[in-house]
Amino acid sequence: MMDLDDAGRAAATVVIVRDRADGPPEILMMERASTMVFAAGALVFPGGAVDPSDHMLAARIAHGLDPDEAAARIAVVRETIEESGLGVGLTGAVDAAGVAAVRAGLLAGAMLGDLLDGHGLMLALDQFTPFARWHPAPRERAIRVYDTRFYIVRAPDGQDASVDATENVRLFWASAAETLARCDAGDGHVIFPTRRNLERLALGRSHAEIVAHAAAHPVDKVRPWMEDRDGERHLCIPDHLGYPVTSEPLARARRG
Repeated sequence: MMDLDDAGRAAATVVIVRDRADGPPEILMMERASTMVFAAGALVFPGGAVDPSDHMLAARIAHGLDPDEAAARIAVVRETIEESGLGVGLTGAVDAAGVAAVRAGLLAGAMLGDLLDGHGLMLALDQFTPFARWHPAPRERAIRVYDTRFYIVRAPDGQDASVDATENVRLFWASAAETLARCDAGDGHVIFPTRRNLERLALGRSHAEIVAHAAAHPVDKVRPWMEDRDGERHLCIPDHLGYPVTSEPLARARRG
């Protein structure tokens, strides 16, 4: 029988985009704690596993989405509030104080739906644009396998991001190209899916361009495979999904 990790645990992550007048848009990046089992110390986008509570909330709201899709977007809302203090995918009386109160409640173990109701907030799941879906195949020594949906959302106004200091120890805003350059200079590292997504995001000069690029390509599952190219083992992905780089020598690829 295939276990949960072989099947891929459902997860969701979000690229939070902040336009700027003097250059390409900035994206919120977080550095995971070195004690984490998966992607320890890596720079990542906010997000995490989809919990049963996300499915429960998806089942009781009028969302018009596939239940798994709705649950993934709800997970993004919950995880982003917990990890960064930013309220994305929300409508109603959205302000910094209310989102901070929801964050405190989540960290204390309260349910997202109850907290939103108590602070005059509602889910606006249509704010998220599907961008990609990555589901690596199980491999020997793999600790965790996730089936992860990636979304794009605009950064909310009037809110400041702050690290949670548990799962994540640092956060910063930078363009996709700047984050890649930072990693290449030795100030941080990214795993294979994050690098490919940053390269793709670097093609956009605004939130609108990134959204348009996402809409122009299918959101098929990306399941990397290995093959020999020019006498060297490479980790590869399909070439029809909008990624400007579709392979990397296996010896250089970080996989988790």
